[in-house]
Amino acid sequence: MIIASNIQKFYGKLQVLKGVALHIQKGEIVSIVGPSGAGKTTLLQILGTLDSQSNKADSRLIINGKELNGLSEKELAKFRNEHIGFIFQFHQLLPEFTALENVCIPAFIKRTPRDVAEKKAKELLDFLGLAKRYDHRPTELSGGEQQRVAVARALVNNPSIIYADEPSGNLDSESADNLHRLFFELRDKYGQTFVIVTHNEELADMADRKLTMVDGLITQ
Repeated sequence: MIIASNIQKFYGKLQVLKGVALHIQKGEIVSIVGPSGAGKTTLLQILGTLDSQSNKADSRLIINGKELNGLSEKELAKFRNEHIGFIFQFHQLLPEFTALENVCIPAFIKRTPRDVAEKKAKELLDFLGLAKRYDHRPTELSGGEQQRVAVARALVNNPSIIYADEPSGNLDSESADNLHRLFFELRDKYGQTFVIVTHNEELADMADRKLTMVDGLITQ
């Protein structure tokens, strides 16, 4: 599902990633933990094709059997839209749009017909307990509800991989617990692979596998 080898990243003279290698199987929920500054978010952004490694020529990044290092920016954007979903600490919902419209945005970018996109979005919102929130804007939703809308948005194109960066870091403890359980329900229902960067030890320990990053490398 995800194969990465010798992933390095420099920002000027500062080396943030020092040759990371990992292999994640389809349907796994993998957590990545480690101190601030270890390179967790940078790695997640590279795995999600939002950023690129500094040594493309002598590294590998394969997702769903496709080597990504040779793709153009346009090809990467298409691959990302079709295969990858993102959940961030701050939901990043567009305030001028309703919950339903926010969820549909990735599908519209994919040129999915409106009726098909809205049907899928409503299915996801219903599953997430938001059937009565279709027409509510983000400011009319609680923090937990906003994050669930963001989860639905990440899932609307049926991506095979979900990357989550501190997904519960901005939630109260009850909402965080609900979100953590939700990831496993989603994996069981839709079969996605989850890679989660988190400082939440409870969530990290729930994962099928926990990886620890220290000083730009995965140590276990």
